[in-house]
Amino acid sequence: MSLVTLSNVCSHLQNASKARLGLTSVPSTNLILSLMLSLQAQGFLSSVSRGGPTPPLLLSNTSFPSVDSEDAKVTQENIASRRLWLGLKYWNNEPVLSKMSMLSKPTKRIWLNSEDLGKIARGREAGYVKGLTKPGECIFVTTDRGIFEARECAERKIGGMVLCRVL
Repeated sequence: MSLVTLSNVCSHLQNASKARLGLTSVPSTNLILSLMLSLQAQGFLSSVSRGGPTPPLLLSNTSFPSVDSEDAKVTQENIASRRLWLGLKYWNNEPVLSKMSMLSKPTKRIWLNSEDLGKIARGREAGYVKGLTKPGECIFVTTDRGIFEARECAERKIGGMVLCRVL
């Protein structure tokens, strides 16, 4: 798991939303895919699709990418050029994802148990992590069962490594 790549993705998404881009791409790894699907489930992204170096073709009447059979095949030749194409969301001409920052760093990884995640979900500080105080704010945690939001981890009573804060 490369936190350096993940921190690059966080700054890329923050810059892309400030630049008002509708579609952007990030490198395709399993960690980034899981985080992007969690961001989509929380309502920060409109779409997540795998593709190559060029943007996926859109269907004529919808904003969802079409599935192109020759672009969807993964081979040894194209595995390094695989990208995740993300549709960014905007509400009242403002980006839904306005800020995204890493909490764990490659040199300082922050691990929290379920009790500390419960404190964070209630707005209190736990360890080096400040609580969730703003509406719509999310903290994503990687666990042995996948990537979850901090409130979800507190409900399921599982702990893990804190990845990033999204606002």
